[in-house]
Amino acid sequence: MKFNKAHNLKDIASIINAKYIGKDDFPVLGMNEIHVVKAGDIVFVDHPKYYDKALESAATIVLINKEVVCPEGKALLISDDPFRDFNKLSLYFKPFQASNVAMSNSVSVGEGTVIQPNCFIGNNVQIGKNCIIHSNVSIYDNTIIGNNVIIHAGTILGADAFYYKKRPEGFDQLLSCGRVVVQDNVGIGALCTIDKGVTGDTTIGEGTKIDNQVHVGHDTVIGKKCLIAAQTGIAGCVIVEDEVTLWGQVGTTSGITIGSKAVVMGQTGVTKSIEGGKTYFGTPIEESREKLKQLANIKKIPLILDKLKENDK
Repeated sequence: MKFNKAHNLKDIASIINAKYIGKDDFPVLGMNEIHVVKAGDIVFVDHPKYYDKALESAATIVLINKEVVCPEGKALLISDDPFRDFNKLSLYFKPFQASNVAMSNSVSVGEGTVIQPNCFIGNNVQIGKNCIIHSNVSIYDNTIIGNNVIIHAGTILGADAFYYKKRPEGFDQLLSCGRVVVQDNVGIGALCTIDKGVTGDTTIGEGTKIDNQVHVGHDTVIGKKCLIAAQTGIAGCVIVEDEVTLWGQVGTTSGITIGSKAVVMGQTGVTKSIEGGKTYFGTPIEESREKLKQLANIKKIPLILDKLKENDK
C-alpha cells in the first residue's frame, strides 16, 4: 500500500508512539508485506527467525521488536508489538469506510456494463466496459475490474485475509487494506470468494476462467488464461503462472509457485512449488504418471503376498 503522500520517519513514529533509529526526515512512502516490499516501504517483523530477511529486504523502514544494528540506508521503528503497530498504521492510513447504499457514489462503471439487482458495490470500485455482474455479488472497496468480465451470483470480491496472530486471549487479526484486481475477459463462477491483499493486490489475470465455489486467498497472483475448476482452494501468496489448469477440489499451501501450463488433476494437494508444462496428481503431489504407477503397484501387493505364502509352504 502506497500512501497518498510522502511522510517522514518522525511522523510515523509518533502515530504508533515508537522509538526510531534514523533521520527525522527519512522518507516513508508506504507499507507492505515482505514479499512485495519496495524502497520507501515499512515492513514489520516480530520473530528473531525472520529478522535478517526483513532487514535485508527491499523495505527501507523496518518495524521490529528489538533494537538491532540499522543497515546502511535504512531506518528502524522499535516497537514492543510490531503486529499491533502495523495494524495501527493500517487503520490510520486506510480506515474502514461504512456504506449506507447498495452502490457507492464513488463507483466507476464502464459503458455497456450490466449490474443485476441486489449487488453491493463499495467505495472507489472501478468496473470496466461490457461486464455482467449477476445478482447478490458483493464487491468490496477499491476493487478493480477490467473489461468484458462476467461474475456470477453470490460471489464476493475483497473479503479480509485469513491472517491471525495467536495471543493468550485469542486470535488477533492482521487488518487487510489491499485490493482485488480482476483483469480483462475474466469469468468468475457463482459463490466464489476472492480475498483482498493484506497491503498489496490479489490479481486474477486476463482471460482466466474460474468455476463455481472457488476460493482465492490474499495476495495470490493468478496468471493469464488459467482454468480453475469447482471447489478449488488456493491459499494466500501463491503465484499461479499463465495457462495453468487446476481441476476440481485442488488445494494448495501458501507461498508456492505453480509453473506455466502445469495441469493439476482433481483432489490433488499442492504442497510445494511445481514446474510448468507437466501434469500432477495426488497428495503428496507427484507427476501423474509416477503417481498412477505407484497406485497400480499397490494393487499388486495382495498378489505378491499370496505368492510369498505359497513359496513358504
